[in-house]
Amino acid sequence: MQVTFIMIIISLIFLGVFILLFTLVVRALLKYIRSVDVRKEKEELTKSLGELLKYHRTQCKMTQEFVAEAIGVSRQAVSKWENGTSDPSTSNLCALAKLYGVSVEELLRQLD
Repeated sequence: MQVTFIMIIISLIFLGVFILLFTLVVRALLKYIRSVDVRKEKEELTKSLGELLKYHRTQCKMTQEFVAEAIGVSRQAVSKWENGTSDPSTSNLCALAKLYGVSVEELLRQLD
């Protein structure tokens, strides 16, 4: 009888530990799932200038050709800016910011 009582107590302890670990895992997963917005924002903050330019262009649903025509450069120039091969001049950067509806400071502030 005493052995059965001890086995029941040990079983309850193991059950309690299992429930505790399960609860902690579920909480951690929920916290991770809810942090999607924070992770996206952090990812955006670590982008290069070219990645930011491409991000804003795609958000505005514009093609490289449209952007090039709008600011008076070649499509290859826009491609080089987005690939990081070259950087836009100050005047082109201002034109891009205006076209995308953001400030130049906002584009440059997001650089890491």
